[in-house]
Amino acid sequence: MDAALFEARAAFDRGEVPVGAVVVRDGEILAKAGNETRAGCDPTAHAEILAIRRAANRLGAERLPGCDLYVTLEPCAMCAGAISFARIRRLYFGARDEKGGAVENGARFFHQPTCHHAPDVYPHLAEAESAELLRRFFEGLRDREA
Repeated sequence: MDAALFEARAAFDRGEVPVGAVVVRDGEILAKAGNETRAGCDPTAHAEILAIRRAANRLGAERLPGCDLYVTLEPCAMCAGAISFARIRRLYFGARDEKGGAVENGARFFHQPTCHHAPDVYPHLAEAESAELLRRFFEGLRDREA
């Protein structure tokens, strides 16, 4: 989770919503990313999507069985779908996202009968640090808008 937090801090420094994600297999980091939605003008460039895409490219496979995903924020429905389709083995996430999350909140994607694969989920890992980074980011946005 430390590597995911590093990616989230780097995203913060770039002016992106500070979310970081890391794909790990057998203790080795295969791919890592922070949000790049603003830089790429791409609403799908969430940290999870980018990390999954990079890991799949590295392995030359569309599915990532045996891989774990660490992410600093509860994944949204789009990212939960990608996690399912990639067949991620375990999902570890930090801060809860009551508004946009889709794992413990909202759609609870992995509990839907249409979900093809549900990873083992381990929530609230480094939750306080992940949440604080997000709070500081959005507080800064509000200050600039005032």
